[in-house]
Order: sequence, then C-alpha cells, then structure tokens
Amino acid sequence: MRERAVDFEEVGRLPEPRDNVAIAVRRLEAGTRIRYGGSSFSLSHTVLEGHRFAVRGIGEGEALLSWGLPFGRALREIRPGEYACNARILRVLRERRVGFELPEAPNFRDDPLRPHVLDEQSFRPGEQVPLYREPGTFMGYGRGAARGAGTRNYVVILGLTSHTGPYARALERRLSGLAGGLDGLDGVVAVSHTEGGEDRPPNNLDLLLRTLAGFMVHPNVGAVLAVDDGRGAVTGSALRRYMLENGYPLGEVPHRFITLEGGFEQELRRGERVIRGWLDGVAAARRTAQPLSRLRLALQCGGSDAFSGVSANPLVAWVARELLRHGGSANLAETDELIGAERYVLANVRDLETARRFLAAIERFKELVGRHGHTAEGNPSGGNNYRGLYNIAIKSIGAARKKDPDVRLDHVIRYAERMREPGYYFMDSPGNDLESVAGQVASGANLVFFTTGNGSITNFPFVPTIKVVSTTGRYRLLAKEMDVNAGAYLDGTPMEELGRDTFDLTLRVASGERTAGERAGHSQVSIWRNWRRGPGDGVPRRPPDRDGRPLPVGRIEPAGLSFRGIPTPRGYAADRVGLIMPTSLCAGQIALRIAGSLEESGLGEGKVSRFVALPHTEGCGVSGGHSEELYARTVLGYLSHPSVGAALLLEHGCEKTHNDYFRARLSEHGLDPEGFGWASIQLDGGIERVARRVEGWFEAALTEMEEMEREPASPAHLRVGLHAAGPLSGEAARALAELALRVAGAGGTVVIPEGSPALDGLRGRVPLRVTLAYGQRPAAQGLHVMEAPTGDWMEAATGLGASGVGIMLAHVVGRPLQAHRLVPLLQASSDAATLERCGEDLDVALRGDPSRWRAALEEVLLEAASGRRAPRLARRGYAGFQLTRGPLGVSM
Repeated sequence: MRERAVDFEEVGRLPEPRDNVAIAVRRLEAGTRIRYGGSSFSLSHTVLEGHRFAVRGIGEGEALLSWGLPFGRALREIRPGEYACNARILRVLRERRVGFELPEAPNFRDDPLRPHVLDEQSFRPGEQVPLYREPGTFMGYGRGAARGAGTRNYVVILGLTSHTGPYARALERRLSGLAGGLDGLDGVVAVSHTEGGEDRPPNNLDLLLRTLAGFMVHPNVGAVLAVDDGRGAVTGSALRRYMLENGYPLGEVPHRFITLEGGFEQELRRGERVIRGWLDGVAAARRTAQPLSRLRLALQCGGSDAFSGVSANPLVAWVARELLRHGGSANLAETDELIGAERYVLANVRDLETARRFLAAIERFKELVGRHGHTAEGNPSGGNNYRGLYNIAIKSIGAARKKDPDVRLDHVIRYAERMREPGYYFMDSPGNDLESVAGQVASGANLVFFTTGNGSITNFPFVPTIKVVSTTGRYRLLAKEMDVNAGAYLDGTPMEELGRDTFDLTLRVASGERTAGERAGHSQVSIWRNWRRGPGDGVPRRPPDRDGRPLPVGRIEPAGLSFRGIPTPRGYAADRVGLIMPTSLCAGQIALRIAGSLEESGLGEGKVSRFVALPHTEGCGVSGGHSEELYARTVLGYLSHPSVGAALLLEHGCEKTHNDYFRARLSEHGLDPEGFGWASIQLDGGIERVARRVEGWFEAALTEMEEMEREPASPAHLRVGLHAAGPLSGEAARALAELALRVAGAGGTVVIPEGSPALDGLRGRVPLRVTLAYGQRPAAQGLHVMEAPTGDWMEAATGLGASGVGIMLAHVVGRPLQAHRLVPLLQASSDAATLERCGEDLDVALRGDPSRWRAALEEVLLEAASGRRAPRLARRGYAGFQLTRGPLGVSM
C-alpha cells in the first residue's frame, strides 16, 4: 500500500518563495512523499531536521538558493526530493554516526568566496526607520552624558592580563556574599581573560587596551578595581594613559588601579579593603526613568542552526528596529559570518563611505585569516553543520537577518570602539561568540541578545543576556537556560505578536528583571585573542615535526630518587584525580562548577584525591589545521595523563570539536572511548541535568575503582617539568641543571619549555635542541625540550602537562607564577627581594650555601611526588590553564 503523501507545509520551510531548496522542520525518512505546488515527489534519503532538500529541479551548474541568495552550485542535475549535500556535510554526518544511509557523493559544491563589488555609480543612500514622536523609557542607572545609562549596577574586579585573572576570581569568591544585603548592588564580579600575558607587546595590543577601557567606563559598572602585576605591555599605567589620550570618561567612574606586589593573601586583603570602601556608595544608586535612546543592544548568535535565520534572528531584528524608532542603538558583529551576505547588508546603508568601510572590514578579515593559511570558509562549526548550516555562505545569509531589511546600516566601527550616537552599527570582530560579545560590551552595549539554534548558554558577567532559541523543541529541552522561544513563529505565532512580547521583555530586563542566565549564575569573558602573524610575515609554514627522542645525558645510579607513587596502567603517578574536560570554551565554566560540586560532596574519597576541570578558550570559533591539531593533542594528553584516574568529556553541544570529534580522535590514538564519560550541556537538557549526569557517571566509575594506595616507585617513573621565570643567577641555573641531569640520568623524564631560562645551566653540557612538539608525549624517558610557541607561562605549563609530567618546578624572580589546575607546580626562589615580598607563596626558599640548592629542590620534588606536599598557591586558588593556538591559529 502506498504511503500517504504529506503537505509541504507540514514538513518544510522556504525562507523565500523563490528558493529552490527547503528546510526540513523535522527528521524526514527516506521515501517520504511530499505534495508541493500541485505535484508531489519522494525524498531520496533520510533528511535531518534543519537540512535541505530540493523542491524544484536544479540543473547542473545552477545555484542552490536560500533567502533568494546562492549558497552553492549543482554538480549535476538535482531532482525534487533529493537531499542537498556538499562534501563537508557528508563528512560531518559520517563522523556523527547518524544511523541511516547517506548519499554516496555530494550533489553541490560551495562557491568560492569572491569579494563583493560595490556599484558606486548607482549607489543611493538609504533611509532609517522613522522615530516615534514620544520615545519610551526604561528604569536604569543614569551615569551622565558621557557614559549613558546602566541596566545593572556592579562592582567589577578587572584582571588586566591573564596573569591577574586568578586573583580577580579569588577576590570575587572572597566577596561573594557582600551584595546580598545591599538592594542597589547587583554584585561584585570578576572579569578575567587570557590576553596580555607575554612580556612583549602582542599584536592585539590596541584592541586589548580599547576593550579594557570600554569595560572600565561601561554604564553597568558602579566602580572598578583594575589589577595588574607590573609585567608586560598591559599595565594599569598603560591603560590609564590610553584612556586619557582617547577621551574615555575615566573620572566619572569610581576606580582604582593596583599592582600586585606582595603575597597572595596579603593582596587579597588589600583588594577587599578597596572594594568594601565603595560598597555603600555604589549601592546607593537608584533606578530612574531613562530614555530608550540610552539602551544599546548587542546582537549576537552562537550555536546557530538552519532556523536561526528564519525565526530567532528576524525576531531580534524586529526588536532592534523597534528600539531604533525610540532613538536607541543596535550592534551587529562577527565579520566573517557576514561574508556572502554583503549584498543583503548593503541594500540599505547610510552613505557610500559606510558601505566602503563595511566591505573593507570584510576584506581585512579575509586577509588576516589568509596570513595564517586559512579562509573564512572554515568558520562553521561541527554543530552548525550538523544542524543544517552547510557552509559560510548559508550561515552568513541567516546571520545577516539580525538586521531588518527596513533598517539602515548607520555606522561601521572597530572592535570595542565606543558607540557615540544612536543608530544601527556593525562592529568588526571574529565569529567567535564570546570574543565578539566582549567587543560589543566594550563598545557600550548594555543588553545582549544572543540567538541560538542548538541552545548556547552564554552569559557576560556584568551585562544581562537574553537568549533566543530558534525552535520549540530545543526551547523545551533547555527551558531553564533560554529566555525566548522564537520557534513559536515556526509554529504559527505572527512575528508582530512575538516581537511585541519580546520587546516588552527587553524593557523589563533593562529595568532589572533577571534573565535565565543571571538566575543560573555563570558567565565567561574572552577577548579577541592575540594572533601570532602580522603583515609581511611571509608564507605561513607548519612547524616541523619532532622525533620525541631525548637529549643525550650520562647515566647515573638512581640512589635517593625513589618516591612513593600511585600505580596506574601508565606507570606510577604522583596523584589520582577525577577530570572533567570541556571540549570547548562555552563548556568551561559549567565544568568548573560541576567539579567544585563533586569536590564538596566528598564523592570518591580514598579513590581520587580531588576533582579537576580544565576550562579553556578553544574548540569553537577558531581556525583548524595546525592549531586544531595542537588542541586535540593537548586534550588527549590530559585524558590519558597518568594522574587522571577517571575522565569525562563535557561538550557544550554545538562546537567544532564536539564529543563525537573526540571519540574519533581517541580511537585513532588507540584509546577506548568507552573508558571515558560523555556528557552534553545542550543535548542532556541544560546545566542541572548535565550536572546530574556527570555526577552519576563518576559515581559509577569510582565504584569500580580500587582504593588509592602508594608504593615505592623508581626514578624511571619521575616525570618533571622545569622552568624559570625572571633573571636566573649562575648558582640557581646550576642547581636546576644538576637536578635535570640527575633525574634524567637516573632514568626519569624532565621536560623544559624552549626559551626557558631553566636551560641556561645546561648550555655547553648538553647539545640542546627541541625534541617535543607542544603537548607531545616523549618517545622515551630522558631530558627533553618542548616547543613553546608563545612566551606565556600558562600556555607553556599547559603543554608540559599534556606531555605527561606529573610535577612541575619553577624558579621565580619577582612574582610567583600561576599554578596549574591539575599538575602540582612547586615554586622556588633564591632572589632576596622575591623571598621578602612573596615568601609566603613559595614552596622552597633557596638561601645559604648554593651547593645545597639542588638537594633542597630535589627534596620538595620527591615529597610532592609522594603526596606529602601540596603547592601553596594551588591550595589558595591561584591556578589556571590555557592552550596555545600556535603560530598559525586565528579566531574565526
């Protein structure tokens, strides 16, 4: 019996009537018969929700159209009912193991990205939507003409570089309960990020200073404590000078710049005194009626799907249009996610110069990623592809719908450049969601609209985020994390009605109503990350492979170098931890939260010593190639680290390097994926549900684990990372060199980052060369030098940990280094000034006879390896984790 045909309206959507491919509104099985336009056709293959199928015949070489715009060219004749698929989609679906038969070959190819040619001769300036005669108001915090109006009132602890981020977070934890009894204060929040951590000026220095300056004077900030440690190009004095030279109204916000100089606890007490002195004054602020011209929306998307451009993005475009009629502002961003949609964006633009600036930003971004050996075609993530965004062109066409056709593009600004007058803005920024949001906030956006198809849970520390999800099914799955169900439009609610409701919510949130993200209580910040290559750097070359063979050192008797280790299948380890490994930036803070909850619960007592999460900035919104290989190798290094007793991968759900990606990588490296836990924030139903899933997996995994016991272990199982920060005296260099030669000579492993002063004492004694790539495991024990693409200590430490070292030891001059979240870092100094100022944070004081220094270092090293000593700063929370992107990585 023939299967009943279904009407097209039940199963598909055409964004524009002239389109020749439709979007499946749910999974449609192969053979499904569809009535369309007076005839019918059957589907050639099973089509996933959000993927496209042909509704009209498309000849070979003809364009496939969505929103009336081309996103590909037919490789052969495509008949109605055929699954539209390019090579990338087939590769992604095979990796995802979808469980049904896929087409054998693609039927369309992506068009090359060609520059948009502006017809200046026929250009006509556009018109903006008309203003209301009586603009509306919201209840906000008036900050004066130069700063505008706040939608929130926070005290901010601003870490100026990656060095001071852990201090800002620790101070936030210390003061977490202070805002409870102060009605006018929304909280005390830390803003920490990964940038400015090198000694030399970074390529992103100008935009970094611009972003920090924008944070400082943001209208949602009632007072700000800006913290540096006196190192590098990004200091409080440099930022103050930049702000005064560029007209930032610094004098209109209570602020203080401090430089960390003493011990960690001492500096926390100093920061606490400063902030306590502000609290009553900041909390005294009251909401008053503010004109809507002072409301500035950031329009952002992440985890987009095929319906983002049909429901969610047009909805926020409707709200932005309405705000513009009240004299407000909206800010569209993500440069690479508008490539291919230039014609749409420029259909209504203020003047010729604005159009030129927009196109110049597009071409500049292409040139930037080209210097790193990439193209913007690499932007769509695995989650984008899986949910129906086949390539950058179709992603861009949908992303551009955050601008209503009636709205005029008024301004084109640089990343984090301030919005100084009303209108519709485009801000140059990468497609990386959080990096782009940070720029929009620094530009003055006091409310963020974040559209999502998969269900991104992103929030910013001091600016509320309204999350708009594109489909009803995903909204129901993540109801506690989302604010607006734009899928109601797909279900039949008129856009006008949905827009009015959402605009009312916008005014309520601007006036103080908390969003789902604020109720959940988590947030993240990532500033547009530094890129290693600049103009004129030449053709990018992939760094050479390393053989993993150790440097030649003499053998010694291993007397006195044994320790008591924990037996594991990978040798004796110094520790046994439960690891939660986020597979992308957006899963990082949730991983930290769950690890903290597990730690407090006492789960696994006697079987693991602690639970650890390793938040980072990678996995989504970053180029592939060598950078992705570095990232994957590093993650695998931690999943298989000898000190890890049980490990679970936590995906956000829409990233490039999702759980299925890592299942494949584990199998390629001979690791059984079934030996690890797997959880998804989006697919498991949000934060609370995924937390229960993770807790349940660890509970089951630890039940099967033996009690943690230590046994005598030979020096062959010692795996040590060595480093030195600051100028190294000859005596200290000699002590480190003797320790390295002794451990390596006794059969152990020592890894030192290239460029580290810890190599100084070995020069002339060992033929030094780089033996390991970043995060590479040694092929054999011995003395190794690991490549370190940047001068950032935390990036180097992260690579050392991935190489398998179980203990790190560093000699420091000046301030101590950030500890590592998983691998214990012991810190020593022989510098008198350092010992005087920061002695309470150090693990070894090298005083007296230098001939005894090596023995002193060796003693604490063996104590830590035996579990009898924990590094001081790690216990106090001054710890971090940061992956390198290498010389070729760039945000996309």
